[in-house]
Amino acid sequence: MLGRGSDAVTDVIEARRTALEDLCQRHGVARHALFGSALRDVFDPDTSYLYLVVEFSPMSPSEHARACFGLLEDLENLFSCRVDLVEIGAVRNSYLRWEIEEHQETPSGALSGPLTQNW
Repeated sequence: MLGRGSDAVTDVIEARRTALEDLCQRHGVARHALFGSALRDVFDPDTSYLYLVVEFSPMSPSEHARACFGLLEDLENLFSCRVDLVEIGAVRNSYLRWEIEEHQETPSGALSGPLTQNW
């Protein structure tokens, strides 16, 4: 189980960085980053989700569905907490998109740089 606050989340992510990268590659994730309460001291594993923003590599709709749900299940098992995946391309609310883009943190060793509005 994750500890409280952003330092605990950072430690847990770093301890599982290789496994996270393997899952992202296996499920066709081109880019990913953390955002939301996991980056602030208010994170509580009993009530908070671990929010990840992702961009998948091009794939068919059926492959995309398998990749998305498979990644979600694998991440929840890896981190032993609830995970919410957000695909940045699907975010239509400009305020939410801005919040994600401005306050995301790419885990060290991530597949690529932060997710930006230049996609």
